[in-house]
Amino acid sequence: MFDGGHRRIVSMWFPRLATDRALRLRPLDGGGGTVGAGQGSGPLKGAGQGPLQGQTPPFVLTQRQANTERIHCLNAAAEAAGLYRGMTSTDARAFCPGLVSRPADPRGDARHLAVLARWATRYCPWVGLEGEDGLVMDITGAAHLAGGEAALLDDLGARMARAGLTVRLGLADTRGAAWALAHFAEGIAPPGGQGAALAPLPVAALRLDPEAVTGLERLGLRRVADLEATPRAPIARRFGPGVLARLDQALGRQPESVAPLPEPPRQAVRLTLPEPIGRVEDVMAGTGRLLEALCTRLLAREVGARRLCLTLRRVDRGHAQVELRLAAALRDPARILPLFQRGVEEVDAGFGLDQLRLEAVEVEPLPARQLTVRAGDPREAARSSARLDDLITRIGTRIGIENIHRFLPADSHIPERAFLTVPAAWSRPGGGWAPPRPRPVLMFPPEPILAEGPRPPGRFRWRRLTLTTARATGPERLTPEWWMQDEAWHRGLRDYWRVETREGRRLWLFHTPEAPAWFVQGDFG
Repeated sequence: MFDGGHRRIVSMWFPRLATDRALRLRPLDGGGGTVGAGQGSGPLKGAGQGPLQGQTPPFVLTQRQANTERIHCLNAAAEAAGLYRGMTSTDARAFCPGLVSRPADPRGDARHLAVLARWATRYCPWVGLEGEDGLVMDITGAAHLAGGEAALLDDLGARMARAGLTVRLGLADTRGAAWALAHFAEGIAPPGGQGAALAPLPVAALRLDPEAVTGLERLGLRRVADLEATPRAPIARRFGPGVLARLDQALGRQPESVAPLPEPPRQAVRLTLPEPIGRVEDVMAGTGRLLEALCTRLLAREVGARRLCLTLRRVDRGHAQVELRLAAALRDPARILPLFQRGVEEVDAGFGLDQLRLEAVEVEPLPARQLTVRAGDPREAARSSARLDDLITRIGTRIGIENIHRFLPADSHIPERAFLTVPAAWSRPGGGWAPPRPRPVLMFPPEPILAEGPRPPGRFRWRRLTLTTARATGPERLTPEWWMQDEAWHRGLRDYWRVETREGRRLWLFHTPEAPAWFVQGDFG
């Protein structure tokens, strides 16, 4: 029998990881407005205006599932209002009119959890992931460094609270028992006492599938103690070996390991020179050799580099670094090498360079793709995209790649929300909502004009110009998005008209029938 008494496992569960992270980045005031952005990028920074301070309004993160927006995660205020995960956004707003929502970012949450896992190694070296919202730590032999098990958990909870993260902690001899305590009864099970700690908990504490939990409850087996007292053979025949395996793991009869996060492989190559070099042409030639070797490794892993660091060591043991941030994942030496030219020219070689080291600091998946030769095939489009990426990278080396943005269409019929401004290096052109009518080339905030009636005026003044209507096309009626709070649409419906004037101006006018008034919002050029 496996003896789990010598091991001590801590389970950390973040029940509101996604919303806590979102509110750390953009806290809310009492009325639901944005009051600022969180400071710092580490897991324990930026706690000044965290989500746990003050009266936070109901807040949820939504995710599209089967063509429906559903709640992905919610804060305590939203849960107190009767909302729950999986609820549709429409029903949620009907229950809670003051609800504040944002789109979920599962990838960002996963990265944040990985950062927390690395941070948790301050307590012990063995830290692993527990699903999408938890961590597991093997603190065997390490608790005394924090003053004991209770002091360690207190320190963990206090640091998470200062960081604005909700956490529940459990500590026991086994991973299963620690998970059960974290999710259903926070606390510490004494060594060898996981059986007594688990006995009053529901069978769901054994990490069982919902179908198995429902089946056991229908048989009257609602607590772990009930399942433990039941003959094993009927349970195995009815539910399979999984239920009993989870029970044995929680009680320490079967081993269950804690696997730490694997260290990402370092993609780096080095070239040591027999004689120092200093000319730009020689450094670029050496960089080209390193790029060929590095890109071969990247190709074998089917990844591409997003950030490269070239370290040049001088003979006096000083060094200089040239960092290259790419607009797209690449592993083509011929395309990458010219992008290093400007940075290499600015390096002070001193008395010469005797070593070059090139490392792919950040990589992204870049699987191999087959290119065909049919008409309208992606070959030419791929070449155009590559040239654009190279241009973004070259400009980014001068002004910062994060300062280059592009416009993307957004899925909204509201003119002001029909586009997004996003960093060009981390986005790709994509299709959005296609408006049924043309939109103006230049759009600006609505500017009022003096006019009456539901049809465009024959003559009107705009920007100190007197204009005469020659032709009007419309109306195109747009309704406000009732689920969004937008002060600009407080007048209600809008009837848009495309007006061509005799003076040559082609304007976009709209009329608000619910609060009669006329406005100019765009110019077709």
